[in-house]
Amino acid sequence: MTTIPPERPAARERESHQYREVAESFGTDAERYDRTRPSYPRALVERIVGGCAGSDVLDVGCGTGIVARLFQAAGCTVLGVDPDERMADLARERGLEVEVAKIEDWEPAGRQFDAVVAGQAWHWVDPAAGAAKAAQALRPGGLLAVFWNAFQFHADMSAAFAAAYRRAMPDSPMSRGSMPGPEIYATMCAKAADGMRQAGGFGDTQQWRFDWDRPYTRDEWLDQVPTFGGHSMFPPPKLQQVLADMGSAIDAAGGSFTVHYATMTAAAVRSGAG
Repeated sequence: MTTIPPERPAARERESHQYREVAESFGTDAERYDRTRPSYPRALVERIVGGCAGSDVLDVGCGTGIVARLFQAAGCTVLGVDPDERMADLARERGLEVEVAKIEDWEPAGRQFDAVVAGQAWHWVDPAAGAAKAAQALRPGGLLAVFWNAFQFHADMSAAFAAAYRRAMPDSPMSRGSMPGPEIYATMCAKAADGMRQAGGFGDTQQWRFDWDRPYTRDEWLDQVPTFGGHSMFPPPKLQQVLADMGSAIDAAGGSFTVHYATMTAAAVRSGAG
């Protein structure tokens, strides 16, 4: 899930990649993040792997390795890059090689990859600078693919969750509506595509969408919520109130519900002779 900053800035809005205090907050509970965050559809991995001439993958903002493990399972060799040492440490425990850096500052040191991917992370990257670094790291014909899981709820559950935020934190952006859906992520994909065009070195950009469902029990959902962007910065009593109200809504729905996910993707192929 993308981040909603805890409060709307009083001055000019910052771009999401400028919220470093939020971008580097997920490691406060890396174990929970790894345990509860959703995976990604097999069709996405197959499309990326099938579009590459080789199997060397760079995972940007790899976190605990959720994306990397999917590509490893598909036979790829994966290197992760993440700015948070806490997330990197857990990913290493899971068998991933990780270098700690923001991708804008990371040095390929002559290494080249067949794909550069980023799951639920590219909004923390300057889109043009990140694409330029990806172009530097990709072999000609290599693929840059960045993607996000967008939540879609039944209307009743969406309204109940928004009301939970509204009761606890009426000034929170999440109290003014439900969680970001495909339309928000489509905008993020468009920004990513603009960054690829600005960076140069890529062919035409593409946008893909993969739809899938995942059922949640009450406890599974409530376990995940604290990992959402910005939530670690909420006052603990307020977060507990949100969780209690969400739990009541799920109980009223029978103790479980299904989230429809749309995995939104922006991609482009590295052009040129390297």
